[in-house]
Amino acid sequence: MAVFVYAENINGVYKKAAFEAVSYAKAIAGKTGDSVTAISINPTDSSDLLYKYGADKVVNVKDAGLKNFSAKAYAEAVNQIADGNIIVFPHTTDASSVAPMLAIQKNYSLITNVIDVPESTSPFQVKRKAFSGKGFMHAKADADGVIVTVSQNAFGVKENAVSGSEEVKELSIANEDTKVINHEQSSGKLDLKEAEIVVSAGRGMKGPENWGMIEDLANVLGAATACSKPVSDIGWRPHTEHVGQTGKAISPNLYIAVGISGAIQHLAGVNSSKTIVVINNDAEAPFFKSADYGVVGDAFQIIPALTEKIKALKA
Repeated sequence: MAVFVYAENINGVYKKAAFEAVSYAKAIAGKTGDSVTAISINPTDSSDLLYKYGADKVVNVKDAGLKNFSAKAYAEAVNQIADGNIIVFPHTTDASSVAPMLAIQKNYSLITNVIDVPESTSPFQVKRKAFSGKGFMHAKADADGVIVTVSQNAFGVKENAVSGSEEVKELSIANEDTKVINHEQSSGKLDLKEAEIVVSAGRGMKGPENWGMIEDLANVLGAATACSKPVSDIGWRPHTEHVGQTGKAISPNLYIAVGISGAIQHLAGVNSSKTIVVINNDAEAPFFKSADYGVVGDAFQIIPALTEKIKALKA
């Protein structure tokens, strides 16, 4: 028996989320004594990248009809291959759409946003995020099989190299419910959900013309940039950078919030961050209550000075 894992790729290229999901599947296999089989759809990257994190076997699905993403069609592809009772997915936007479709097809339990290895595998019980990340719960599967999605940056990427094998599986799955009219993809930027450091800003920046200092700090830290909902709503920054309850939920090692008051909706998307640093000129800003470190002062003075100090330390 194998623990199956969906190794998501973007335009054929594996990202950190895939490696974290494989690492998590390997940890489960260590408890059950099973092997790990990774499934990927139309990858171009080498399977060696997945062997590195513990995939004993990689099944590469080749299907021209799956060039465009469809949760229903992708779930059907995984369903035709994954015959084990434990299936792991990364908790990315696309994979989180496939997982519930597959759970319905297989009549399996679905446990999302897991953050640790299962406490037991028979029955399957595991710790997961709950209440928009404000709490935790111990969920137990009550079906014959279980599908889990792994919260990004929660378990981590762990090398566990094996000598794996590869199988190419030719499929032909109908994907008539998806029609792509236009496809735009950002390039040259870090993926917000995979970034280990995020520099985020709000209306305290006073206008889009002042965002250069945020990007400068992010560049020197090797960080991704983000923003609050009001900032994306008024068009200062793209909606792809919006983090919060109605935006992206992230869990970086370091989250720096500049000029953000800290409304509960924003906190819901960032409170899984390992360390939160808040910079705000309002000492009463609610965000300080959730911060690990807080700086009260003028961001227009603090951010450039901090950027130069970091540059000097790296020189």
